[in-house]
Amino acid sequence: MHKDIEKILFDRETIAKRVKELGEQVTKDYKDKDLVCICLLKGGVLFLTDLIKEIDLDLEIDFMDVSSYGGASTVSSGEVRILKDLDASVKDRDLLIVEDIIDTGITLSRVVELLKSRGARSIEIISFLNKPDRRKIDMDVKYVGYEIPDYFVVGYGLDFNEKYRNLPYVGYLKEELYR
Repeated sequence: MHKDIEKILFDRETIAKRVKELGEQVTKDYKDKDLVCICLLKGGVLFLTDLIKEIDLDLEIDFMDVSSYGGASTVSSGEVRILKDLDASVKDRDLLIVEDIIDTGITLSRVVELLKSRGARSIEIISFLNKPDRRKIDMDVKYVGYEIPDYFVVGYGLDFNEKYRNLPYVGYLKEELYR
């Protein structure tokens, strides 16, 4: 375990098992659809990479980089900025937004609004982690890996100040490092 981690919440094996289950469900639900997985950078990359290996369908992937956080902040600013937009049109496509964690819902709700305005046929959300206690905007999340309490977590794509994304597990970051 990394020296900055208080406790491991989900280990590598637990993550792999849940991602496989989610991939099987997505495969069933999208068998007759034109699936595009849209990964929200940077945190969703590890989850996307593992997830698409478990989806037994033809699919496309695309990426968006959006942010409502700045620097070393652990609190959303509420202002959503698009840092990298999609490469392809989503008009008349079935979109699955792949997210690492849903916290306030502010950023994700703005992304959903934007994609709807671009003519997507359907939009669903899959998030590895969900923090419902922090929600400011109600979100309809079709697929959730795990619901977690309001603790600051890192690993498996999740970061603090761009560090810890590469940890193969999700753990609680020691509080003295971000308070």
